[in-house]
Amino acid sequence: MSYQVFARKYRPRTFKDVLGQEHVVRTLCNAIEQKRLAHAYLFVGPRGTGKTSTARIFAKALNCSGGPKVDFDPDEDVCREIAEGTSLDVLEIDGASNRGIDNIRDLRDNVRFTPTRGQYRIIYIDEVHMLTKESFNALLKTLEEPPEHVMFIFATTEPHKILPTILSRCQRFDLRPIPAQVIARHLIHIAGLEGVSLTEEAAWAIAGVADGGMRDAQSMLDQLVSFCGNSITERNVNDIFGITGREIVARAVAYMLDRQLPSLLHLVHELSDAGRDMGQFLAEMMGMVRELMVAKVAPQESNANIPAAWREPLLAHIARIPLDKIVNLMDALSGAEEQMRWSVNKRLHLELGVIKAVHSLAQVNISDIIKALNGAPLPETPIATEVLPDIPLPTPNEPASLAADDTPKAVPVPAESMPSSASPPDALTLDSINDAAPDFSAPAPSGSKLNSDVWEKSLQAARLKAPLKVGVIGNTLYVGEEDGLVTVAIHPDDIASRDALLDEEVSRLVSSVVNEACGYAITRIRVVTDVGVPLPPVEEAPAENPIPSSSGKKKHREDEVTQEEPPAEGPKALADDEFYRDPLIEAAIHEFKAKIIPQS
Repeated sequence: MSYQVFARKYRPRTFKDVLGQEHVVRTLCNAIEQKRLAHAYLFVGPRGTGKTSTARIFAKALNCSGGPKVDFDPDEDVCREIAEGTSLDVLEIDGASNRGIDNIRDLRDNVRFTPTRGQYRIIYIDEVHMLTKESFNALLKTLEEPPEHVMFIFATTEPHKILPTILSRCQRFDLRPIPAQVIARHLIHIAGLEGVSLTEEAAWAIAGVADGGMRDAQSMLDQLVSFCGNSITERNVNDIFGITGREIVARAVAYMLDRQLPSLLHLVHELSDAGRDMGQFLAEMMGMVRELMVAKVAPQESNANIPAAWREPLLAHIARIPLDKIVNLMDALSGAEEQMRWSVNKRLHLELGVIKAVHSLAQVNISDIIKALNGAPLPETPIATEVLPDIPLPTPNEPASLAADDTPKAVPVPAESMPSSASPPDALTLDSINDAAPDFSAPAPSGSKLNSDVWEKSLQAARLKAPLKVGVIGNTLYVGEEDGLVTVAIHPDDIASRDALLDEEVSRLVSSVVNEACGYAITRIRVVTDVGVPLPPVEEAPAENPIPSSSGKKKHREDEVTQEEPPAEGPKALADDEFYRDPLIEAAIHEFKAKIIPQS
């Protein structure tokens, strides 16, 4: 016998072989056992979900020896003829190529003949939505009142294109996409029968691409056997079909949730250069974020298909992100998916989409500002400014780096390459890179005496030598030293200290003083930001503009004479007075250091 592809070789033969459509199988079996058979059935569902296979099995149950019965023998002559499409009592018609009214007229003439071997003459029309309107109208009367020995079975992927008058005359069965775990389990079963070694990860990868279609999954497995032989791994699946492994998708999602934008773009570029499908990669990212979002909102409804090593860390991390920001992130990714669908340059729109998604997590909402006015701190929303070390894969023997305690750890962001006019980023709170970041707490090389005390004394000595330039440096925190690179931290808002430390002349002066103090030559000073470093005290400048008070006075600068002015009269003055004394307004003025400019 000639070779048969897996999709034909392992086509379901009985009701027990139909996978993922228990609701359809149960209804048909009950109808057969209770002898409640209709004269017209409509099977609706995506491709590869078993519409034709279910119709043939139903036809076997109706026309088998001693039928209709559920437990028939698929190897008897009548059933084999139906499976091979050679039965005279089961007429299979392709609706796409036999869609004219003449074809339907011939069909009406043929249904009058009685069956030759079975009890029913069954007319199966695949892709019935392709029939013309005239063909549907010609079929209406026969479909509504067919001869007792005639049964119609229709199948379609687009039921909305079928006339309502046809739909009302049929019993409709909706076949669902087959779950991924069912497809993966069946593929492993087929591989075992064929003597092929198929890893569970590879089976899941195939099931993910098949998107609920068993036929597609079997065709992919057939192709993989031709390419790989008797051993198939997840990497083979990724290389052949251009998809991305779940581990890499989880890493990309972690980068996105951690706002590691440069690292995320670097990963996108690597996948693009490796020939991965950018649209498929985006769809997999959105699918994983969707699973995390559902797990956050309704854990009981979650069925997250996330690698075991990443599941708990990602769930713990997304629990700290407000739901509205997750929704905004999904909106940004959905917009990129829509643009990629019609664009030739898919990589460009993917880059734009992930940039918008990361920045949506860093936006401050009006609700955050209201909470800040009530005393709560504004949320830290930093974005990485350089490609950071890869997030290490969590292992069972080590605590997952993303599954840290709820208090984010401050990881400094290098600012040495930032222009002096730019505002420094806030300290990163990326729990995931703490283990992979350079260890600046290691002891200095032999002969070095550099520590926090030596750094402060050296900085004070440098202030005495150049008070105009070094004197503006406020509070600094010595972080560590490695290979001559000294790292110090400042507050993100301490722009003056940052600009001074990044000045080449100041850096040389401080380095020379440190060299004299500790006897170890340093080559460079690296400035990072940390919200834990206190801001240097700043003298409050006198208010330039008067602020109305409830007593009707105006507060002027200290060098001016305070002058009594009569309070304004009328309802407007009273409204303004109450407005400025509102606790939220007073808190806003204090929080944002606002100035009230009176109207002339």
